[in-house]
Amino acid sequence: MDSLFDSAAEEATPQPLAVRMRPRTLDEVIGQRHLLGSGTPLRRLVESEAPMSLFLWGPPGTGKTTLAYVVSNVTKRRFVEISAVSAGVKDVRAAIDNARRELGMTGRQTVLFVDEVHRFNKAQQDALLPAVENRWVTFIGATTENPFFSVISPLLSRSLLLTLESLTDDDVRAVLERAVSDPRGLDGRATLAPAALEHLVRLAGGDARRSLTYLEAAALLGDDITVEVVEKAVDKAAVRYDRQGDQHYDVISAFIKSMRGSDADAALHYLARMIEAGEDPRFIARRIVIFASEDVGMADPTCLQTAVAAAQAVQLIGLPEGQINLAQAVIHCATAPKSNAVVKAIGAAVGDVRKGLIGQVPGHLRDAHYPGAAKLGHGDGYKYPHDFDHGLVRQDYAPEQVRDRRYYEPTRHGAEGPVAERWARIRAFLRGA
Repeated sequence: MDSLFDSAAEEATPQPLAVRMRPRTLDEVIGQRHLLGSGTPLRRLVESEAPMSLFLWGPPGTGKTTLAYVVSNVTKRRFVEISAVSAGVKDVRAAIDNARRELGMTGRQTVLFVDEVHRFNKAQQDALLPAVENRWVTFIGATTENPFFSVISPLLSRSLLLTLESLTDDDVRAVLERAVSDPRGLDGRATLAPAALEHLVRLAGGDARRSLTYLEAAALLGDDITVEVVEKAVDKAAVRYDRQGDQHYDVISAFIKSMRGSDADAALHYLARMIEAGEDPRFIARRIVIFASEDVGMADPTCLQTAVAAAQAVQLIGLPEGQINLAQAVIHCATAPKSNAVVKAIGAAVGDVRKGLIGQVPGHLRDAHYPGAAKLGHGDGYKYPHDFDHGLVRQDYAPEQVRDRRYYEPTRHGAEGPVAERWARIRAFLRGA
């Protein structure tokens, strides 16, 4: 089936603002500068007009469909779009057969765009291989999931993988400003107040399509688009939050202190405020990872695992789904037993080093692997702990200047209680007490 981008379809059907504002050339594309610069693989492929196979991987609203359409438009190829959500093997083969027929009869090439290609099963992806292998079509697959996990290797190995990034606030702002003035958009018929523009940028969360959808909804309510109009159109209140000002620091401070105080409800409230205000989810995730060691530490070592997993999940899937992963990590951190023994331990050790308490590494601990080390006595007398009962052997490990310093002082909270007891016995044994 041919896409709605055919000119006849455009004239017959009023199109959403997000569709009308799709760029027609690579130079009109906003964002993705790493893919569109002079000499980049995408530009070279487009300029050569040779059949190609691409995978576009990135969060929603970053321009995957747009880039596919631009490639088709610039190279004057038919644009055929298939949704992997609803299409089957029969649809794929029919599209390929039509493309081969068109190529044979008129010489015109076809861009076969498969949206959500990760939803295709192996049989459906296998059906694409002959067309890709023989260059019957220019294949472009769009996915929000890691293609190395969701796409068969024969198809992936025959394609160029391009990774799209979330749009920046400046990118989304430029998209909105263009839509207000461009004849294909609102054509200057509406005015967008600066505060309303910033609210739309926050609501978009790096998704250009979402920003244009919200702008169009607001424009239907009147030509003077204010924050109040946007709130009414989108049914979402504007969160008063300046990411460069006091609110940013106050809210993140309250967020950390609520987790430290074990109030999961309060912490979730501040998490929601930051997400709704458009705070960078990666910033939130980084603070949770820090908290997991700084305020929980060995009282619940699994807390760090949850925090890191949430940070990786946010990086992989973005918002809005990533807020679920962040919420899980917040709840884990807030409800976990607390200990700041880890941060105090490294702080004390760093403090001593900065005071000059360094000393020489004991000879028996020095590296003895390089030629000549034995002549220097390096490694002499080292006792291998695995050769002794319980994997412990009494010998000096720290430099003499800090041999009696105590850095890690575990609490008795949560899982750190048993650690404290074991560490006390180990320390006593090593120190000869």
